[in-house]
Amino acid sequence: PPAAPPGVPPQQGYGYDDGYSEGQVYGGGGGRGRGGDDGRYDDDYDYRPAPNRGRRFKRILITLLVVVLAWGVGTYFWADSQLKHEVELSKVIERPAEGEGTNYLIVGSDSREGMTAQDKKRLHTGSAEGKRTDSMMILHTGSNGDTLISLPRDSNVEIPSFVGSDSGKKYPGTGRTTKLNAAYAEDGPELLVRTVEHNTGLRIDHYAEIGFGGFAKIVDAVGGVEINVEKPMKDEKSGADFDPGKHEMTGEQALAFVRQRYGLDGGDLDRTKNQQKFLSALANQTATPSTVLNPFKLYPTMGAGLDTLVVDEDMSLFDLAGMFWAMKSVSGGEGKSMNMPISGSVNGNLVWDKAKLQQLVEQLKNDEKVTVSDE
Repeated sequence: PPAAPPGVPPQQGYGYDDGYSEGQVYGGGGGRGRGGDDGRYDDDYDYRPAPNRGRRFKRILITLLVVVLAWGVGTYFWADSQLKHEVELSKVIERPAEGEGTNYLIVGSDSREGMTAQDKKRLHTGSAEGKRTDSMMILHTGSNGDTLISLPRDSNVEIPSFVGSDSGKKYPGTGRTTKLNAAYAEDGPELLVRTVEHNTGLRIDHYAEIGFGGFAKIVDAVGGVEINVEKPMKDEKSGADFDPGKHEMTGEQALAFVRQRYGLDGGDLDRTKNQQKFLSALANQTATPSTVLNPFKLYPTMGAGLDTLVVDEDMSLFDLAGMFWAMKSVSGGEGKSMNMPISGSVNGNLVWDKAKLQQLVEQLKNDEKVTVSDE
């Protein structure tokens, strides 16, 4: 462009700016310039909106919630896939009417499935083929306190008519009586449920069973369980060897504790009390926020036991959690634990007290507070 005459300031449009201004706003129709209230342009000003901290916090919170939800849903489906939904209660015939609350049949079996020869030797389980029931309990959950009732394996019961779990053939009842654990040995969980329902009149809503190996793994996964032993215990067959006092039991020791049958003053009835004591202590330690909310404890615990837990086809993880929380409430004094009331024995088998049994079942069916005693 041509040079401006001497002494005359350069005019607009020549592409030159020496910073000269008399306050007018070029190219505008009044109002403020981008640089400030006086209309002057400020090259050092970086124009950007103020940060919205509230919006950023909401995004972070939503992201965390999505992550937690995804973790929870993933955990649920993973854990549910580990359960063995193998028991078909639909095969059980002539069932009692449903009552109030929920009734679980909890079974400890002597299954050695998945155990090595070294495991069997260490846990004193022997190498018997197949599996039998080592303990049986009814857990009732309801609005008037939870009740845990042990069914001695030597209980004298009648084997009713039933449909074979594999054959589908109906076998008529003949009035034959035998030990309760023989029902399981004869045709598995379905016949055991049928026999318990027939002899009690109480409908079983859910079934849960765990074998020797799974039991020991769960105990070790939670870091052991503390049990107070009241009297000296020694049994070479089960491996139990405890002095009186508190013991932090490993899986091996816990299995020996619940399996001891010999050297107990009350025989099988004392054995069932030990089983109740231990299951309640295990539930009390497992069903806690420190375990449930800690993935480093939760996953090993579930991984150790869920794949050895046999349940009915309709049992969900929520049902399983409800079962554990109910056992915890029993151990915390909010419920009741007892043996099936006994009136005597026949041929070495324990006979249930019919009058007390009838009263007990009525209270459970109506979800009333249990007042029946096992003494």
